[in-house]
Amino acid sequence: MNINNAKKVLIIESEAIRDLADRLGQEFFRAIDILKSCKGKVVVTGLGKSGLVGQKIAATFASTGTPSFFLHPAEGLHGDLGMLSKGDVVLALSNSGETEEVVKLIPYFRRLALPLIAMTGRLDSTVAKSADAVIDVSVKEEACPYNLVPTASTTAMLAMGDALALSLFEEKGFKPEDFAVLHPAGALGKKLLLKVSDVMRSGEQTPMVSPEAPMKEVILVISSKMLGHAAVAEAGKILGVISDGDLRRAMEKFPNLFELKANDIMTKNPKAIGPDALAAEALARMEKHSITALLVSDNPESKNLLGIIHLHDLLKAGVA
Repeated sequence: MNINNAKKVLIIESEAIRDLADRLGQEFFRAIDILKSCKGKVVVTGLGKSGLVGQKIAATFASTGTPSFFLHPAEGLHGDLGMLSKGDVVLALSNSGETEEVVKLIPYFRRLALPLIAMTGRLDSTVAKSADAVIDVSVKEEACPYNLVPTASTTAMLAMGDALALSLFEEKGFKPEDFAVLHPAGALGKKLLLKVSDVMRSGEQTPMVSPEAPMKEVILVISSKMLGHAAVAEAGKILGVISDGDLRRAMEKFPNLFELKANDIMTKNPKAIGPDALAAEALARMEKHSITALLVSDNPESKNLLGIIHLHDLLKAGVA
């Protein structure tokens, strides 16, 4: 097997996508405006491999807050046009722009006054000339050695479909919470629906010491709670935190470690998060600051200690 052949395929397809980025312009913006004003559903249609790509694009639209479905053009000509209604927008995929079944559907789209967006490799084609917005997805060459099998062209269509769907979702102000509603099951739902309060340790499970606690007590609390951290608090207020890393550094710095107290080695103003924040946000903060736990506080001003959330808890909950 010649690995260079596989590399060539990937290079050709990646270059095809890069070329699309340089080509974005007014037609793309016009397509987004049409999609944004859609009062019904986005109807994606295409035949063959373009149809398979169209099914994925329709699914991406639907999962990002834009109602959408795929219409097989041949089935559309045999009764499925009843799925269309006024207020819909049609996204037609055809690399040649002359796919017979797609071309035959155009008069019916016009009869219902449905805006038509064409995604094609030929700007002088029938589908392109009939469209309200035309997105150029032409490629210099297919990855097929004989330039026959749709490869780079279908990759370009797929990538452009993602660009449309995600640009639209930003224009519409789609939020993670909205995404979670559409993905209630599985890891995605867990990641986006769970809040810090659903995963955090609280009450007796919270490793906590007073600022005057001797180091022997600090080590005992950190070890017994098995979270590698101990919150330092007084009258329920967060003063600092001690991690096992803090302990190691203190051992190297202070020969008289066991004569010290918690407030001598604690990290002041530790990172904290609110109980109503998304668990995914807690994970993002841990990754940003390269830490494995966050204290949970009611708000930054009062700094009342409510508990602690650890990376291991996020892993168990399926968030990470």
